[in-house]
Amino acid sequence: MRLFLFRNAQLPHVSSLPHAGASRRFAALLTLCFSLLWLTGCDGDKTAAESGAAPAAMPVKTLRLQGQEVPEDFSFVGLTKSSQQVNIVSRVNGFLDKQVYQDGAMVKQGQTLFLVDAKPFQAQLQAAQAALSQQKANLLVAQQNLRRIKPLAAQNAASQKDLDQAIGQEKSAQAQVEMAKAQVVQAQLNLGYATIKSPLAGISGEALIDEGTYVTASDKLTYVAALSPMWVNFSISEAQSLKRDEMMRQGLLRYPGDSKFDVQLTLSDNSVYPENGRITFANAEYDSKTGTFLVRASFENADGKLRPGQFVRVTVKGAVRPNAILVPQSAVMQGANGHFVWVVNKDNKAEYRAVTVGSYVGHDWLIEQGLQPGEQVVVEGGMMLRPDTPVVATEVSATDLKAADAASAGTSKPESVPAPKPEQKPAQAQ
Repeated sequence: MRLFLFRNAQLPHVSSLPHAGASRRFAALLTLCFSLLWLTGCDGDKTAAESGAAPAAMPVKTLRLQGQEVPEDFSFVGLTKSSQQVNIVSRVNGFLDKQVYQDGAMVKQGQTLFLVDAKPFQAQLQAAQAALSQQKANLLVAQQNLRRIKPLAAQNAASQKDLDQAIGQEKSAQAQVEMAKAQVVQAQLNLGYATIKSPLAGISGEALIDEGTYVTASDKLTYVAALSPMWVNFSISEAQSLKRDEMMRQGLLRYPGDSKFDVQLTLSDNSVYPENGRITFANAEYDSKTGTFLVRASFENADGKLRPGQFVRVTVKGAVRPNAILVPQSAVMQGANGHFVWVVNKDNKAEYRAVTVGSYVGHDWLIEQGLQPGEQVVVEGGMMLRPDTPVVATEVSATDLKAADAASAGTSKPESVPAPKPEQKPAQAQ
């Protein structure tokens, strides 16, 4: 640039130059000017280089990491299922006279659901009762005949054959009476089966057969499903199970005593079901088709809020991560190669550190890999950092950060969905 300025200066025309001696003096003067300009340029470049090698230190706020015990929750998609669902079937043949209940209504144990035409069964009962009366009369005759034969046989006035026949007739009549009694009981049962009742309290299903239809024994009419307790089934994959077993072996995960987990449900409207459940069953083997094994939790459902067939989010609580590392979400950035944070090293310079994040814990990330207790992570001012940037760190506590978050939440407009985290790519070291 200096050469450019010099080139455009007004120089005397050749024709106006003095004699040869003056020309030599002019050339020497011109050389001296070029030298001065070059030396001045070198000094300026040296000053700029020196200022670039020692940039100003950046003020940042840092959090010193501490290992802590952090709850480890497991989430799954679950499906509700009645703890007892009974198919209501006809136990006799006949015409379906009436549907007594309303489809989908709550029913009580012993409540009448259907009526089958009872007239044929009433007639069968009457016939059985009449047959019983007849057999009782025959028994009475046989008993009286035996009483007459016994004294005569004792006096040899009646043969032994007559006595044996009388005894046999009395026993046969007694057996006929018992058979007639059984037929009466069967007729009474059939008459009772004509009134179809619910064997349990619960919610009823849709009637599958219309009134006036001829039904046969074992025809399904509807179902009744118990609502309390309500079961929730969910599946755990083989990979998940193996990963958690390995974490427990390494001491990175700890289950509650006797594996008494609390199970929480989140419904489709994101409301949390008020009652916690307990795991009551875990299948002993994997499903070869899906590579998962079934787990079941049981929930009290007295108000009937849960219904069979609902999809829910299952959160299993009770496990903990001992000596876990938590970092505020604001400190974790997303770059081209994944998540990273800025760490202040022993030279008070910014150090790029790739991390593997786990789950959210409140406003923090659970860090799976990349950080150790005692390190200082930049929690404010990291957007302007580059590798090896000198920093002036002001250490803050986790309590201070939580208080600041609470104050910020109180002054900001609540949002149903958090804004996406700005993406920052790690700068390349110069």
